[in-house]
Amino acid sequence: MSYSHTGTDLPIEDKYPKLVRDKIPELVESQGKKASTRVLSEDSDYLKYLLAKLIEEATELVHAETKDNQEEELADVYEVLGIILELLEFTQDDIAKTQKEKQEKRGGFNERLLMLSKP
Repeated sequence: MSYSHTGTDLPIEDKYPKLVRDKIPELVESQGKKASTRVLSEDSDYLKYLLAKLIEEATELVHAETKDNQEEELADVYEVLGIILELLEFTQDDIAKTQKEKQEKRGGFNERLLMLSKP
C-alpha cells in the first residue's frame, strides 16, 4: 500500500487545537498557508491531546470505507496508542498480560456476542 491520506468531512477533524504529526506544519506551509503551533511541555496536556487524537483516529476508522483506508486508520490508532503507552510508562507486555487476565475472567470478543438489552 502506498500512503495517501484520505480526507473526510467529519467534524472531529476540524476541532482545534489538536495534536498533529510532526511534519504537518511544514506540509501546510509548503502550500502557502500559515500553521500556528505550540509545543506541549506538560505530560498531562500531552496525554489529554493524545486521548482526543485517539478518539479522532478511531472515529475515522469507523468511517473508513476501503481496506486501504482501514489499514491507514488502524496504523494511526496503533501509533497513538504506542505513544500513550510510553507516556504512561506501560510496555506492550504489561498490556498483553492485563488483556490475557481479562480474557480469562470475562472472555474475549471472538464469539461475536451482541447483548440486545440491558440486563
